[in-house]
Amino acid sequence: QVQLVESGGGLVQTGGLLRLSCAASRFVGDYYSLAWFRQAPGKEREGVSCISSTDGSTYYADSVKGRFTISRDNAKNTVYLQMNSLKPEDTAIYYCAADNKYLYCSEHEESYDYWGQGTQVTVSS
Repeated sequence: QVQLVESGGGLVQTGGLLRLSCAASRFVGDYYSLAWFRQAPGKEREGVSCISSTDGSTYYADSVKGRFTISRDNAKNTVYLQMNSLKPEDTAIYYCAADNKYLYCSEHEESYDYWGQGTQVTVSS
């Protein structure tokens, strides 16, 4: 079992930045892919970014490429999502997720067994 706790959400103006953190309750360095998802009001949850445990390869949704950066600190059992140039359409609840079944991370939520409780990100226009 892995518990995940997100932090770092908040209210920011268009063009601003935030850094989300997700701390895991146990060591996740060698075996767990880690991901960020988001869910906006009235919309389905979507994969934003993920980072594989095997080679550190990453995925970004087209909507965030060039603005968001995912990283992980295995010593701290933490994954980060640096979000720059935020837009109102980035407003959502952001969730982190962990998986240890597959070699590479996925943008599909069914690939993940462990989820955090979410953190709200609101971007004002």
